[in-house]
Amino acid sequence: MALLLRSILLILLTAAAAQAQEQPPAVPDLAPQMQAPAPETAAPAPALPPAAPEAGPALDAPAAPASPEPQGAQAPVDAADAQEAPAPAGEPETSAAAGADPAPAAFDTEAAEAPEVPGLPIPHDLTPWGMFEAAHWVVQAVMILLAAASFVTWTVLLFKLVEIAIARRRLARTAATVETSATLEEVVRRLAGRKDPAAFMARASFEELQRSDAALDLAGTAGLKERVRSILERVEAQAGERLRRGIGLLATIGSVGPFVGLFGTVWGIMNAFIGISQSQTTNLAVVAPGIAEALLATGLGLVAAIPAVVIYNHFMRSIASWRLSLADAGAAIERMLSRDLDYRSAGRS
Repeated sequence: MALLLRSILLILLTAAAAQAQEQPPAVPDLAPQMQAPAPETAAPAPALPPAAPEAGPALDAPAAPASPEPQGAQAPVDAADAQEAPAPAGEPETSAAAGADPAPAAFDTEAAEAPEVPGLPIPHDLTPWGMFEAAHWVVQAVMILLAAASFVTWTVLLFKLVEIAIARRRLARTAATVETSATLEEVVRRLAGRKDPAAFMARASFEELQRSDAALDLAGTAGLKERVRSILERVEAQAGERLRRGIGLLATIGSVGPFVGLFGTVWGIMNAFIGISQSQTTNLAVVAPGIAEALLATGLGLVAAIPAVVIYNHFMRSIASWRLSLADAGAAIERMLSRDLDYRSAGRS
């Protein structure tokens, strides 16, 4: 029994000693040491720039405590410092600032895709006037020449429309007078003061009749009729040539205009290829303006030539129709002269 009590007592003493060894050190002694490093690490934080790459390592290393501490207590102190230190706040700012850099880089890349070529100026717009201003001086001269040719074409159109209309009206009045007259002398009297070709035919025929009056009885009327026919043919030819005056410009513009425009196109494309070789790029923004300017010269050549050809053909048909009417009036005068000669021969007989 005594041995049993002794064993129980020994067990109790052993348990008390073990419990005394397992208790942690006093907390009040470690509290001042744990709170001391916090102001030292938090104070330098506002002075650091937000995007400085060296801010991370400086904030991650807290100041070591002055008094030595047990190794087991160092872990709680580092955890508290890591929670209170503002070091992680600087890293998102640095990454955000770095993320803003790609936008200007993309803009510069787009701007570099269309470089400005020294030998091939790119116009601000591709309107006809803008392309004319940006074209080479040779191409500009060709365009001005074609524009002047087009102006001449429309001027000739307006002038000849008025001239042919007046000639048709005068010829119709004279032809009506010839048809309603009985003798050539009456025709000349009624057409006094008129200057159209049909009126001149009538006066010229009557003058030739008066000059040949003395020889008609001896030489006959055959020579007089030949002379009058020659006068009528020459008047008709001269009147037609006078009415065709200026029509030759339309023929020249219609035949030469496309080739002049083609010359400007060839010159412009040649300059465009020279600009491509100087810039060493085949970008469409560099090639297109020069080719467009060159093709504009061909377009102006066609604009000047096509109306000129159409107007020329129209006027030639109108003049041919007018000459036919003039020939009919001359034939009527010739018949009237032959009738007068027959009445003269019949009266004398």
